[in-house]
Amino acid sequence: MTDVTYAERPARLDRRDPLTAQVLELFWMVSQAFFDNYDEAAARHDLTRQQAFILAHLLSGPKPMRSLAEHLKCEPSNITGLVDRMEARGLVTREPDPEDRRVKNITATDLGRASFEAVWSGLTFAAEPLGALSVRERETLRDLLLRMVPADGPADG
Repeated sequence: MTDVTYAERPARLDRRDPLTAQVLELFWMVSQAFFDNYDEAAARHDLTRQQAFILAHLLSGPKPMRSLAEHLKCEPSNITGLVDRMEARGLVTREPDPEDRRVKNITATDLGRASFEAVWSGLTFAAEPLGALSVRERETLRDLLLRMVPADGPADG
C-alpha cells in the first residue's frame, strides 16, 4: 500500500478558478433565461411559475400536498393557497388518499394538464441556441449535464 501525497490527489474544484467561475456564471445566466421565459409562458396562461411547476409535477399522477411542498421547496402552508386558487379555476382537484383519509392528494384535471402543455409548448428559451447545435453537440451537452446530476436524481425527485 502506497501513501498518496497531497500533490497526487485530484485537485478540488476551486470556484475562484477563472474557468470554473465562468462556467458557474454561464449556468446562472442560462438558469435565469430559462426561468424568465418560463414565467412569461406561464403568465400567458394566467399561471404563476409555482402553479405551472405544480401542474408539471402532477403529470405523473396525484400527489399529496407535502410532496408538492417538497417539490417547490416551500412550506406546506404555502401550497394550500396555491392549490386553493388552482382548484377554484378547475386546474386541480383535492381527493382523500385511499390509504390515509387525513392526507389530501392533488390531481391535475384535464384543464390543468392542457394548461401545462400550453405553457411547455410556449417556451421559446433555448429553441434557437439548441437548434443551432448539431445532434452530436446536443448529445455531448446532455451527457455532460447528466454527469453533473446526483446519482439518485434531483433532490425533488
